[in-house]
Amino acid sequence: MQVPIKVWGGGTNGQAELREEIFGVAYNETLVHQVVVACLSRRRRGTSAQRSRGEARGGGAKPWRQKRTGRARAGSIRSPLWRGGGVTFAAKPRDYAQKINRKMYRGALRGIFSELLRQERLELVAHLRMETHRTRDARRLLEASGWGAGSIFVQAEVDQNFRLAVRNLPNVDLMDCDALNPYELVAHERAVLELGALERVQTWLA
Repeated sequence: MQVPIKVWGGGTNGQAELREEIFGVAYNETLVHQVVVACLSRRRRGTSAQRSRGEARGGGAKPWRQKRTGRARAGSIRSPLWRGGGVTFAAKPRDYAQKINRKMYRGALRGIFSELLRQERLELVAHLRMETHRTRDARRLLEASGWGAGSIFVQAEVDQNFRLAVRNLPNVDLMDCDALNPYELVAHERAVLELGALERVQTWLA
C-alpha cells in the first residue's frame, strides 16, 4: 500500500510502500489491551513497604492481664487496632511485571499500526532534523506541518536539536524506534514516523 510522504514544514514529496502484513492486519483489542497493561505494569517500581504487627518494634509484653480489668483483652500494643501498631495487610516490595511473549508483542504493534493508518493518524516524513534547538522554531514547523499536541515522533536515531526543541512542548514526545512500545502509540493522537524509522520497524515486525 502507498502512503504519501510529508515534507517537514508542509506539503508532500512522493509516496512510501508499506507492507500489507504489518500495516493491513485486523485490530485485536483484547491483545492490545493485554500488552498495554503489561507495558504499564513493568513501569511500576513496586517498592512500597509497610510493617506488619510482627515487624513493628515493641509490643513484646502483654499490656495488661487477661481478665478482671474491665477492658478488652489485648496481647500487644503493636496490634493493628492500636495507634502505632503494625498494618493488617502490610505492603511488601514486589515485581509487577507480566510476561508477554514476542509473538504477542509484535502482533499488538502490527494491529496498532494498522489501526492508526486506517484512522489516518499515522503519517510519514522524510526526515525530522532541525538546524537549531529553539522551541519557537519547532512550534512553527509543527504548526505548518499540521502536527500539534498529542503527537509522537519516531526517529531511527534521535536528533539532538529536535529533541531539545520539542521537549518543552506540551503533549509532544520524541522516541527512538528501538524504544517504541504499544503504550506510547495508543497514548497519542498521532504518530509521525521518519522514513529511517519506518524501515527498521518493517524489518523488525516482518
